[in-house]
Amino acid sequence: MYKVFINDKPIILTSSYQNEEIFSVQLFKHTVVDEVIYRLKNENVEGIVLHCDNLEQDWENFKNNFKVVIAGGGLVINENQEILFIYRNDKWDLPKGRIEKGESIDITAIREVEEECGITDLQIKQKLVTTWHIYYQNQYCLKETHWFLMNSNYKGKLKPQEEEGITKAKFIPSANIDSVLCDSYSNIKLTYKVFKNLDF
Repeated sequence: MYKVFINDKPIILTSSYQNEEIFSVQLFKHTVVDEVIYRLKNENVEGIVLHCDNLEQDWENFKNNFKVVIAGGGLVINENQEILFIYRNDKWDLPKGRIEKGESIDITAIREVEEECGITDLQIKQKLVTTWHIYYQNQYCLKETHWFLMNSNYKGKLKPQEEEGITKAKFIPSANIDSVLCDSYSNIKLTYKVFKNLDF
């Protein structure tokens, strides 16, 4: 199954006949992707399931409708078990950014977290999840973000990357995470859910 968000509404590509999300279902082979995007942006539709005969092939065909942008990011935990968030565009987010030529995705993730938050001393513990969302920038783009669980013992002052529109970089205590997620994106909620389900 692949879950792609646009305006925090999911497009779910699946070969399963179970629709636990209770969204409308249509066959991928009869789908015009631009029409799906239009419905999710302009109609009272909370999500759409695209049933695939061949999930991997249909996923590749789906991606061909977009410019694919690869990014890496981090869910960073400090020694107090607080999680590093950034605040941008009136939303709480996790630090992330685009891969640069010649980089591996894990190096991208570390670099972007460092740049967006002014933090150092990052260690990747493991890969968490890959998320996808659609946005418009001269054309429709599909951002594929690879999220990593990171640790840091950094005790200095965090410095949000203001030139990227980031106004806050802050470690959030676990007791306040739910309220922060209420003012965040579906992909961030999904990434946090994967983290919470880890068996340490």
